[in-house]
Amino acid sequence: MNASRIIRRSVITGAGVVAAVALGTTSASAHHCYIPMYSLNGPTSANWLVINAEEGAAMFGIFTPSCDEQVDAGYAALREAGLPVAIKLMETRTIGDPKDGGKMNPNGANGKGLEYFGAGSTLADEMLGVWAGAAMNTVCPA
Repeated sequence: MNASRIIRRSVITGAGVVAAVALGTTSASAHHCYIPMYSLNGPTSANWLVINAEEGAAMFGIFTPSCDEQVDAGYAALREAGLPVAIKLMETRTIGDPKDGGKMNPNGANGKGLEYFGAGSTLADEMLGVWAGAAMNTVCPA
């Protein structure tokens, strides 16, 4: 493994750890579940809060891009890794919460469909870490 790849993995891992801590201590974690989004052009609704990778990284103080090239590199890395580019949180109720008439999905941390923070889902953390790692490693044009 070459040196730049080792450095890149270290940055991505470090950003992922920061993201995990941030997600575990913010209002986003007040929702115990979310839906991963694989397109930034998905339908919108007043009932849903959509947090894309760029917004999440800035919101949690992980990284704020300085140019479009950094933003684009982050999203390209997510698509290459098969990770979501955003997550959706239901604002009016908690999906799957028995108190709201829902039923918990036993597969809520498998990277498919509805994800649960409490079930150990790391998909949102991975999204932020990969996006931030790629964006940080991209040099803005002069």
